[in-house]
Amino acid sequence: MNNMIGNNIASIEKMTDIIGKKNSDNVDKMYNGKTFADIYNQKRSIEEVISDSDIKSSKGLKFSKHAGERLEQRDIRLSDEQMTRLEEGTEKAILKGIKESLVIVDDLSFIVNTRNRTVITAMDQNNNEDNIYTNIDGAVII
Repeated sequence: MNNMIGNNIASIEKMTDIIGKKNSDNVDKMYNGKTFADIYNQKRSIEEVISDSDIKSSKGLKFSKHAGERLEQRDIRLSDEQMTRLEEGTEKAILKGIKESLVIVDDLSFIVNTRNRTVITAMDQNNNEDNIYTNIDGAVII
């Protein structure tokens, strides 16, 4: 059935469909802004920033099971002053946006996950032959 009579459109519904399609095509061609996925990812980034702020406000470091075992195996004992410096180094790493940081306090090295303020592992530089550190994106020497 022909919906057009001469050059006229036979129904309001058909006209609405035609205009809707033209507008939709024009919008797709003209729109260069953010997609829904871009906006959604930006929202997740904001949530991560809020999460990072929560981490900054919480005090104290945690030691992973692995780090605790390494401290014991390597007979590493931290003084209160060294622990304070380790926490200060972690704070500095957080402020610089470092996620996995090497924090060096005296002759001790610590890999710290700054997001959850957790010491991942600990090493005594004097007993570490290679002094090679991997999977870090920054270092703080305190």
